[in-house]
Amino acid sequence: YVSSPNGRKKPSNCMNFLIFSRHIGKLLFKAPFRPLRNTALKRAEEWIVDHQEESGDWAGIQPAMVNSLLALFSLGYPLDHPVIQKGLEALETFLIDKGDEVVLQSCISPVWDTALNCLALVEAGIPPKYPAIQLAAEWLLKQQIFRGGDWQVKRPDLEPGGWAFEFHNDHYPDVDDSAVVLMALQRAVGDNPSAKCAIERGINWVLGMQSSDGGWGAFDVDNNKEYLNRIPFADLEAMIDPSTADLTGRVLQMMGYYGYDKDHPVAKKAIRFLRKIQEPDGSWWGRWGVNYIYGTWSVLSGLESIKEDFSQPWIQKAVQWLKNCQNPDGGWGETCESYKNPSLSGHGPSTASQTAWSLLGLMAAGEWESPEISRGIQYLLKNQQPDGTWEEEYFTGTGFPKYFMLRYHNYRNCFPLMALGRYYGWLQDQLRLPGKTSLQMS
Repeated sequence: YVSSPNGRKKPSNCMNFLIFSRHIGKLLFKAPFRPLRNTALKRAEEWIVDHQEESGDWAGIQPAMVNSLLALFSLGYPLDHPVIQKGLEALETFLIDKGDEVVLQSCISPVWDTALNCLALVEAGIPPKYPAIQLAAEWLLKQQIFRGGDWQVKRPDLEPGGWAFEFHNDHYPDVDDSAVVLMALQRAVGDNPSAKCAIERGINWVLGMQSSDGGWGAFDVDNNKEYLNRIPFADLEAMIDPSTADLTGRVLQMMGYYGYDKDHPVAKKAIRFLRKIQEPDGSWWGRWGVNYIYGTWSVLSGLESIKEDFSQPWIQKAVQWLKNCQNPDGGWGETCESYKNPSLSGHGPSTASQTAWSLLGLMAAGEWESPEISRGIQYLLKNQQPDGTWEEEYFTGTGFPKYFMLRYHNYRNCFPLMALGRYYGWLQDQLRLPGKTSLQMS
C-alpha cells in the first residue's frame, strides 16, 4: 500500500494487479472447461505426498503438517489412508497434555536446543569431554542430513551436509541450525578425526548457501521476491526466505570458530551485506528472534568471531544502541510489537533471554568493564530462581514476524547461562593478570 495526499492508504500498482488477477482467477474457476486444473492438482498432490517424511511429518512443523492433511483430505483421501494415518500419528506427537487442556505445539526443536545447550555448558566451564556433552555431540553428528532437498533447485551441485531444526525434516535442513551445530561440534570434538568429514561437509554446505547479496536465508538461496508476500493468500507475509542479519551474523560466528577471518571472500561479501541493511540507529532487524536486540547481538557476535575492527563507527553505533536500550532494572527487553512498529525497537519489559543476548553482544564488542554489562549481570543474578532457572513470561522467539511468535522454553535458561559463563571466564582471566586480586561477580 502507498499513502495518498489525504493520508489514506491505497493499494499500490502491484497490489492492484494481484487483486485484478484474483478476480480473473475466480472467473476462470467457474468456467466449464479447465484443462490445466486437474494437471495442477495432480502435481500438487504428488508434491505433498513426496515430501512426507518416513515419520509422517511434513517439514517437522505443525502448520505444514495440518495444511498437508487438510489438502489431501479435500482431494478425497479417506482418514484411514496410510498417508493420512501417518500424518495424524506424527501430529499427535506434538501434543502436550496438561490435564485440563491439550496444547498442540507449533514445532519441536531438539537439534537447536541440544547445540545451544552444549555451547552454554562449555561457556559455563563444563569440560568438553564431559560425558553429557560428548553424548550430545555424538547425537548431533547422527542428525546430519546427507540427502537432497528443495534447496537444490538453486544449488544443484552443492553436496548435502546440513542439519534441520527438528527430529524429522530431511527435506529442509537450515543454515541457522547447521551453523550452531558446527559451533557446538567445534567445542565438543575439536579436531577429532572421526568427525572431520562430517564437519567439513557441514561447513561446505553452509558456505555454499550464501545468497548473491552476500547474506544467508534459512532454507534457500536468493529466495527474495517480495511481491510474493503481497499475493492475496499470503496473509502471514512469509512466502519468501530472504537473507537476514541474524543468520548472516551466525554464519560469520561459525566461520570464526573454524579459523576464517574478515578477509575471507565469503566474509567480505557478508560484511558488505550487513553494512547495507543496518538500520539508521545502528541496530539490525532480527528475523528469527525478537527482534532488533536479537539481530544486533547476532551480528556483533559474528563480527567479533571473524576479528572485525570494532573501532569502526558503524559497529560502535550498534554497540551504543544496545547500551541505550538497557532498562532501569538493568535488564533488556523488546516487545513483539516492534515488528509492526519499529519505533518500539529495543523497548519492552526485561526478559532473561533478551538480557543475555544484549550482554553477549556487548561482550563481543569488548565492553567487559562497562556499567551496562555490570548492571545486566546483576539483573540475571537477582532474577535467577532457587533451582537455578529463570522465569520468562514473554515470547522472544519468532516464527513469522508480526503474526506467529514462539516461546522457546530453553531460551530463558541456556542464554543466561551462556552470558554468565562467558563473563565468569573473563573474570578468571583478569585474575591471572599481574596486580588483579579483587574482581568478583556478585
